[in-house]
Amino acid sequence: MAIEQLPDGRWKVDVEPVKGKRFRKTLKTKAEAQRFEAKCRTECIQPRDWNPKPKDNRHLTEVIQRWYDLHGHAITSGKRRMNVLKLMAKRLRDPIARKLNGSAVVDLRRRELEGGAKPKSINNRLSYLKTVFNELYRLGDIDYASPLAKLKPLKFQESQLSYLSTKQIPQLIEALDKSRSSSVRLVAELCLATGARWSEAEGLRPELVRNDTVTFVNTKSKRVRTVPVSSDLAKRLTAHFDKYGRFTCCMRAFRIALKASGIRLPRGQASHVLRHTFASHFIMNGGGILTLKEILGHSSLTMTMRYAHLSPSHLRDAVRFNPLDGFDTSSTLPVATTGEHHINQSLAGDSP
Repeated sequence: MAIEQLPDGRWKVDVEPVKGKRFRKTLKTKAEAQRFEAKCRTECIQPRDWNPKPKDNRHLTEVIQRWYDLHGHAITSGKRRMNVLKLMAKRLRDPIARKLNGSAVVDLRRRELEGGAKPKSINNRLSYLKTVFNELYRLGDIDYASPLAKLKPLKFQESQLSYLSTKQIPQLIEALDKSRSSSVRLVAELCLATGARWSEAEGLRPELVRNDTVTFVNTKSKRVRTVPVSSDLAKRLTAHFDKYGRFTCCMRAFRIALKASGIRLPRGQASHVLRHTFASHFIMNGGGILTLKEILGHSSLTMTMRYAHLSPSHLRDAVRFNPLDGFDTSSTLPVATTGEHHINQSLAGDSP
């Protein structure tokens, strides 16, 4: 007996696909009973792996090291990122990677926030950890999906981008002139003139300055980009390289000069303010957003759009199209513009 109808109209399944495995179930319809019987038979005849793969019991630090060996070594900041991740794993007590859950990471995140860590830094570390699981899963090194896939990053108030005004730039240059470093002023000027990151400007090689252009090859996006500069800056760069050779590491000298200049910036925006200054003044002086994207070397337009609000046309539109435009704000009664007058007449004509 496999399928039998009961007196009350229901259908009973009693099937034994293989000896010792018997399945019984009562269902409402014959179709359901037939599907259940087929399912039971299929499950029993499917071949079983005689030597199943053992569970992956590697600890989180081992998985992070594996990610670095297979993928992380090829990215610019791979070694630094691996060290950050291993420190994170240590704070999580180095669990077995496949058993890691979101609650443990959220608890660590809470402790870091209470300790004064910045939300953006916490989100970056979470993104790095997710990448480890996703990349190893893609490569087939792990057979389970990321246990942090459903964990969302923190939402935080976006900080305002700071840039130097036309009065602050000479103030900074004057402070840089007093520095003992022979490189720091030229590196800062190169950042202001091209929007380069400090590391890109500091790593410039002499042969990459030619025909009043500079070419950056050690870029974050791994793309080579060439930016025109003034003849005066190009000559001073060439003269410096002829006399001193390549730039020396001068980030510390820049920080000292910035502090001495009296210019106060938000936390974490020391040398990067030079890049923001170039981009902000470029847009304020009428430069195009797509051109700026190429100069800065952004991989997507989203990053460059942070400067769009500084565009003169953007600012004029805010005045032209705001709801108070055309009103006499000194009076309690609005003075409608010509277009609004026609609209008001039309609405008055439609009213009963």
